[in-house]
Amino acid sequence: MAKKSADKSDLILQFIRVNPDVSSKEIHEGIADELAYATVKRALNKLLTENMLHTTGKGKATRYRVSPAYELLLPVDLDEYFKKEIDDRVIRRNINHSLIDMLGNVNVFTAEELNRLNTLQQQYTEKVLDLSKIEYQKELERLAIDLSWKSSQIEGNTYSLLETERLLKDKQTAAGKTRDEATMLLNHKEALDFIIENPHHINPLSIARIEEIHSILMKELNVERNIRRRGVGITGTNYRPLDNEFQIQEAMEAMCGLLNKLDNVFSKALLALVLISYIQAFTDGNKRTARIISNAILINGNHCPLSFRTVEPILYKKAMLLFYEQNNITAFKKIFIDQFEFAVKTYF
Repeated sequence: MAKKSADKSDLILQFIRVNPDVSSKEIHEGIADELAYATVKRALNKLLTENMLHTTGKGKATRYRVSPAYELLLPVDLDEYFKKEIDDRVIRRNINHSLIDMLGNVNVFTAEELNRLNTLQQQYTEKVLDLSKIEYQKELERLAIDLSWKSSQIEGNTYSLLETERLLKDKQTAAGKTRDEATMLLNHKEALDFIIENPHHINPLSIARIEEIHSILMKELNVERNIRRRGVGITGTNYRPLDNEFQIQEAMEAMCGLLNKLDNVFSKALLALVLISYIQAFTDGNKRTARIISNAILINGNHCPLSFRTVEPILYKKAMLLFYEQNNITAFKKIFIDQFEFAVKTYF
């Protein structure tokens, strides 16, 4: 059976990763039983256009090595990765200052992934056209309840989905739950209502506009507002975010600059999700803010928003920790794509 294009690329990339600075002839000889030389050359050219490889030299002296984008997009088995305990994992302990620049030169989605997302988006567009304004608002309300519940659950909130619905619709708090849990859920709903009523608020994206969303989410939760001025730790990892207010400000400005330059709505929404969480600009509420900003980007682009309803909190956290520790986006990208498909097929 002929190998798929993705399989061919993976085979070549794995060989180059182990044997950096090799020629196309050496690559072919290294995997001679697998692919013809012409096939290797075509695959190399494709990988170069995708920024997965770097070259030195010209002509027959051309040598290949994997680019930083390869580490970003290399498939990782989460179960295998987290078999190692926190202190046994070899990680990037500090922020990668070149990461944002690198992301500006990488296609985070493959052509196949974008085709899948665009097909789903077309389905969403066609479904929305068949809805009345009242029906559309009803579906948005349903998604907002699901997102408020799941986003809060990821952060440890113990409200059930049914209890969340009662709280958000009838202002009925659940017995045995804390006031902060109810406040967290109500704040989510308020933040979502705000971006639905002001879809262009994040266009262009700025630190001030991110801070505004964060302030809504943190209202009455005794959390400091705006860019933090002290260091923070993250449970479950030895990755340490920046602890200098001015460096945090610079990283956030760089992130906003990157996102404002991107044309693809899916790439913008995904990178907002991971980068706001990665920079950890606030003392608390970073991932909640990231999920709302990501949805604001989707809504501003007339794309289907995400509820994350079916994602397991532990899977979400592991995918995020992988990005913190290795700057690898593959696990989180899968969550994004799967949740976009779920939202299109479940709502509206």
